[in-house]
Order: sequence, then structure tokens, then C-alpha cells
Amino acid sequence: MNNTMSYKGYVGSVEFSEADGVFFGKVMGIRALISYEGETAKELVADFHGAVDNYLALCEAEGTEPEKAYKGSFNVRISPELHREAAIFAATHQMSLNSFVENTVSHELSRA
Repeated sequence: MNNTMSYKGYVGSVEFSEADGVFFGKVMGIRALISYEGETAKELVADFHGAVDNYLALCEAEGTEPEKAYKGSFNVRISPELHREAAIFAATHQMSLNSFVENTVSHELSRA
């Protein structure tokens, strides 16, 4: 089962509340809170699409740029020792720390 869905470049989570008997979720990867729900999968998808469309319309009406999910930059908090080891490894292999992290993440995801 896939616990995400996509629409217009935005990725939304899919969760279920047994207590309430509804599916719900929120758009992932942005600071704005865009949430949606539905009693059926069809209703959930429709509300997700509507929530994204409403967000984009609001941004346009306010003259603001909509947030882009997963724009390629993120902070990673690791121990100072691991940071040091990674930086030294990258330098000794003539690559930037960013390139090392990108290659490592790509490698691990290709194994999934």
C-alpha cells in the first residue's frame, strides 16, 4: 500500500483514523499546513486536489510565490564525529561534502 499521493508537484500523506472512520493527510515538504480528509479513498483524493488548488489560488490572489516541496536543500544534524569523518572522506576523494551526501543517499535509495 502506498501511503502518499501526488498532484501538481506536491506530495501528500495518507493516514487513517479508526476512531473517526476517516482518511486524512497533509502536504509534505512545505511549511504551509495544507490538510485534507475523506470518508473514502475517492473523497480523500478529491479533497487533496481541492486543497492544493485552493492553496495555489490563494497564493496567486495574494501575489505570493507558492512553496515548492523538496527544492533540493535540507539540513542534516549528525554527530560532530560523523560530520568530521564525512568531510575528510569527501576531501580525500576530491568531492564536496554535498556531493558525498548526495551520492550516498542516492546509493541507499537505489537499494530500497
